[in-house]
Amino acid sequence: MGAWSEQRRDDPQPCRDSDKGRFEVISRDGRARIGRLHTTHGILETPALLPVINPNIRTIEPRVLWDRYGIGALITNSYIIWKHEELKNAALNDGVHALIDYPGVIMTDSGTFQSYIYGDVEVGVEEIVSFQTSIGVDIATMLDVFSRPDMTEEEVDHCVEETVRRAQASVDASGETMLNGPIQGGVFKSLRTKSAQQMGAFDFSVHPIGGIVPIMERQRYKDYAKVMMATLPHLPPHRPVHMFGCGHPMLFPMSVALGADLFDSAAYALFARDGRLLTPWGTQRLETLTEWPERMPCVAFTTPAEVRKLDSDARCELLAHYNLEVTLAEIDRCKQAVRDGTIWRLAERRSHQHPALREAFLWISTNPHSATFDAQFVKDMVFDDRAAARDQAPNVGQWEDAWDWLVDAQEYPRKGGEPWGGEDTLMRPHILAAKGALQRRWMPRRSQTVGSDSLLLMHGSSGPWRDRLSDLMPRLEHHCPGLEVMIQTPVGLLPYSLEDLSPFAHIDGPDWLWKRRPNLAEIREELSLYGMEHRNIIPVDLAGEGIQSRVLAALQSAGVVAGVTNEDASEVPLTKERRDEAKMRIYRRHVRDKMVVLFNCSVPDADALLEGCSFVVNRVGRVKNALSSQGHHIASPRLKDGGLSLTDNGALALHQHRKQQCPSGFNDQQRLLDGEGLAWVVVDEDAEPFVLQGRNVFHGFILGCDAGISPGDTCLIVNAKGALLGHGISTRTSNELQSFQKGVAIKTRGGMKSPSQ
Repeated sequence: MGAWSEQRRDDPQPCRDSDKGRFEVISRDGRARIGRLHTTHGILETPALLPVINPNIRTIEPRVLWDRYGIGALITNSYIIWKHEELKNAALNDGVHALIDYPGVIMTDSGTFQSYIYGDVEVGVEEIVSFQTSIGVDIATMLDVFSRPDMTEEEVDHCVEETVRRAQASVDASGETMLNGPIQGGVFKSLRTKSAQQMGAFDFSVHPIGGIVPIMERQRYKDYAKVMMATLPHLPPHRPVHMFGCGHPMLFPMSVALGADLFDSAAYALFARDGRLLTPWGTQRLETLTEWPERMPCVAFTTPAEVRKLDSDARCELLAHYNLEVTLAEIDRCKQAVRDGTIWRLAERRSHQHPALREAFLWISTNPHSATFDAQFVKDMVFDDRAAARDQAPNVGQWEDAWDWLVDAQEYPRKGGEPWGGEDTLMRPHILAAKGALQRRWMPRRSQTVGSDSLLLMHGSSGPWRDRLSDLMPRLEHHCPGLEVMIQTPVGLLPYSLEDLSPFAHIDGPDWLWKRRPNLAEIREELSLYGMEHRNIIPVDLAGEGIQSRVLAALQSAGVVAGVTNEDASEVPLTKERRDEAKMRIYRRHVRDKMVVLFNCSVPDADALLEGCSFVVNRVGRVKNALSSQGHHIASPRLKDGGLSLTDNGALALHQHRKQQCPSGFNDQQRLLDGEGLAWVVVDEDAEPFVLQGRNVFHGFILGCDAGISPGDTCLIVNAKGALLGHGISTRTSNELQSFQKGVAIKTRGGMKSPSQ
């Protein structure tokens, strides 16, 4: 330990004055986010752990937290400092950073938790905020009213009302100091929502979720999840969310996945004094261990038996280091998962490691939104924990908005494979977002041509399906132009025209996943979403050799046009010229359907845009580029995720199909309906020349947008007159585009050089 204590990190640099208090997001995965909080004592990257420091009892010195562990922020208690005359005078004279010898961001609590533990505190509402400001804290906390889980709804409502009543006076007393605005409400959904909405209206910098310690102490993790889902959708999205008192690493993945940014932990020290070790799956006692649950740096050269022989102070200090290292490792694991787009999968894995946590996760992914729950999959489950969890929820529908808030922030399609994780896979929010867009927007053929009363259902094999069906599809297109071909994937049906779309085509799992025989009753239920429930389903197993002959035999057996199986019997034989024409129609529908699903185009608009178009196709029959009838490159299907990239010419063409007025401000009623095209983002005059040059759009320069934008959505960038300036990919939801004041809002992919009406 001595070698570490001699190494000192440089003190942090203050943020720019204009950025103080601002929060920006630099990476995200759904509602989980990597952010930067700008303060006078450095820029704090989130998610972050703030170790709790008692000014009188320092198990690990604050300077060690900075020098050895690189911890950018901590939390201490201003009420304790205020109450002890010696500490108070030192803090007033030298500042809180000098008092505890720490150069990073310091947040202080107000005494609210002490009032919960010991009774009423003796300090006034404005007095404690003014004191925190006077000792130079970076983030102060107002004196809110703590609500306990055993309180009645009326009592908790009083706590919420009193906290709101104190808010403006606290904000006024804080001056230029950043201020926490805690959210109370106990375990009552309506009161948590009320608190979030009313406290969010004041000029706070951070919103801690208060009153959760007694919930966590009783391992009521489902209630903990409910508190988050009742609160976070109603808070201003540009402010960090702090889970006040949450310091157990077991809860971090789920919390981060739901949108938490900050955690504080006294557990690393408190558990150490009791001889307990923190792990991502629970708590273990030193006295029961022969081996370390996780080999952290501080115990690399010792054993549990040797640590048990240490005197109590040395043992406590070493275990505190161990607990802190485990906790920081889990924070880092969560951050990397956010960057990799796998935070929900990490939460899935962690949920299996504790029964109360599993209950909470099942509640989140099953109960809040009944409309997204695929009942047909429940019937196939070996274990019925998810079904049982749903059956126990009496008020499923009341959480629908919260679940929509979670799903609407998901990016799709995504690069890379989608690892199968059991039935949990079906309820991953980004998969549900992708399925929702497909089911709402994709349209089957409506013509009365040959085959329009049938559906060819391919099953039994993973992709790429184009490699196995490319010779057959032109034949079907020519002889059965009304026949829909769909593929059964582990997460739902996929039209062949979208056969490479993620996540449907990119599920990584055992062979049996793909070889499950279709349940026609369940298939028909899913087909009803597309109005095809009455079609004659012709299932064909793709596994094995001779696929083409087996498909043709199945069609013949079903009585679908003889010419498919016997060219001599066809009135219109499939010549080379007609095969090329059929291929062209297949290519056109491939691009058209991607425009419909991913660009929110109507079928008529997409058909009009692709009228007379041509395609650049690679040697394996994959469309690389779509060219308009004038030869302009308008779009390119992507290889890694099956998505579609828009070009400048394509953006111009889609802009001209707009039928709605240009957005004026941020109006929730200006939500585009399915088929109404790409969303518009309106920027101000200062941003206009930069967008025309293809530069990114930053927060603070956006005047308005269509509601309903999600991260990853392609959008058109326009000026206040509706002239097209460029196109890009949104990094935010529409609500976030309105709220944030720092960071990249739209990653511009092309500028128009000059405005185009």
